[in-house]
Amino acid sequence: MNAPFPPAEARRALIERHATLIEAAIKAVSARAAWSPFKDSPSTKIHGPDKPVAGKAAFEAQLNRPFDLDLPGVIDRVGAEVSPFTGEALGITYPRCDPEALIEAAQTAWPDWRAADPELRLALCAEMAMRLYDANFEMAQAVMHVAGQSYTQAFSGSGPNALDRGIEALAYAAKAMRDVTRSARYERDFAGEAVSLDKTYVLVPRGIGLVICCASFPTWNAYPALFASLATGNPVILKPHPIAVLPMAIVARECRRVLADFGFDPNLITLAVDTLAEPVAQVLVDHPAVQIVDFTGSPRYGGHLERTVTGKLLFTETAGVNTVVVESVADLDAAARAVARAASLFSAQMCTSPQVVYVAPALAEAFAAALVAQIDAIAEDPALAAGIMGAVQGEVSLKAVADVRGAVERRPGVRVLREAAPYAHPQFPQARTLTPLVLGVDGSAPDLYAEEHFGPVLFVVTMEADAAVAEATHLARTKGSISSYLYSTDEAFIDRSTPLYEQAGANLTINLTGAMWINFAAAYSDYHVSGLNPAGNACLADLAFVAARFRIVQRRRPTA
Repeated sequence: MNAPFPPAEARRALIERHATLIEAAIKAVSARAAWSPFKDSPSTKIHGPDKPVAGKAAFEAQLNRPFDLDLPGVIDRVGAEVSPFTGEALGITYPRCDPEALIEAAQTAWPDWRAADPELRLALCAEMAMRLYDANFEMAQAVMHVAGQSYTQAFSGSGPNALDRGIEALAYAAKAMRDVTRSARYERDFAGEAVSLDKTYVLVPRGIGLVICCASFPTWNAYPALFASLATGNPVILKPHPIAVLPMAIVARECRRVLADFGFDPNLITLAVDTLAEPVAQVLVDHPAVQIVDFTGSPRYGGHLERTVTGKLLFTETAGVNTVVVESVADLDAAARAVARAASLFSAQMCTSPQVVYVAPALAEAFAAALVAQIDAIAEDPALAAGIMGAVQGEVSLKAVADVRGAVERRPGVRVLREAAPYAHPQFPQARTLTPLVLGVDGSAPDLYAEEHFGPVLFVVTMEADAAVAEATHLARTKGSISSYLYSTDEAFIDRSTPLYEQAGANLTINLTGAMWINFAAAYSDYHVSGLNPAGNACLADLAFVAARFRIVQRRRPTA
């Protein structure tokens, strides 16, 4: 057996191995074209028959056991995850650590990382992404059974699509750091005296990064935040949601292994597990050593962070009221199918799910009927429903729909176009499922639909098209919007509408039907969240998401 490479040689080889990937990612974010180093289908034709079996076995072997992570300052072990598909507790416990111990460990690990060649840090992040891709069948099972995503969506959306967002952030980190020349000769004449200075520019990381993950899509926002901070030289503490720890525990496990394999302290990445009764996020946010906070989750806590975090970098993605305006359509059924699929995907527990559908009066009855028929076609086919709708993660989403349904009883003029009801999952009879509630309302009831309802509920609002665009963009400005949608065969209407969406910072999809999901956001091509409305202050991903995670310190001296 050959002896292992010494760290220096292994590190050089790693930089060379991932150089092509990083260059391709930089090219992709510049061209905004379709590209990915990953395959987002779980097909055995791509991966072979063994990997899916091994991934499921790895997940099942972890159930009812302690998760093995050698973290600093362990106080006790906690775990409260329950599968939305089986209704049973996963029984996995995780080390809960003293926050101060996590901070101290990160600070101890930091000097070597801070001093490391930025190209090495980029290569190590790329290596982490590749190892996470290798573990993606295990990750898919984990995401399924904590979040409720279907197997296919958990594999693709929380695997390759999420990793693509991470690689995208890595590309911007490379661009930002490479843009800073490391030395320069400055020569100028001052009052007849020639001055020559040698200048050196040093990239200095900001400090510990805290990544606060959401419950429904833990990896999708965590990967770009993790890689953006880590590549620019900052240690990272991952703070998973208490009901969705396992995916981030897998991330911590794989990334820590990479760090150890190449001679770095694995405590550059740690996991801050907490409970609903004793949350730890605010303790870490308030710690002076934490200088970067990435948050994905509720508008309530996100708004609190935006109002109170000062003197630190804060990147947020929360939620909003996503709207569809239907002025006219070339194909009624195709447009209705596109909206129905997006509203049904993951039982509308996505930040891009449409919630309010404005329809011009001449089309309202026909479009509403077609929309309900398309949702019924999904709901009445158990295999199709299982692949699209998955399961409802928590009781909070069921309550959100029930509260809306209860409010309808007291509202004249609101029609129930489709009742919400469970569907029978063909593999998991105990799955928590709910198909969309569809309500028909007029513009006199904005208080009913002008807030985000995190669950499968859809409002069909009859309104003249120009007024609908005005209200939709007002909601984007005041409540936030991550994805907006527009259907029209009238180019003049589109032309006068699009500036309103731009002014509201609302990303807009126009007349999309067919095989591509209208709420699919493509890494390297689509900018996710504009940062210009209350749905979030950051964009995944752009240069601004990365560039301020390090600063530049210079020194200068007369040329020898």
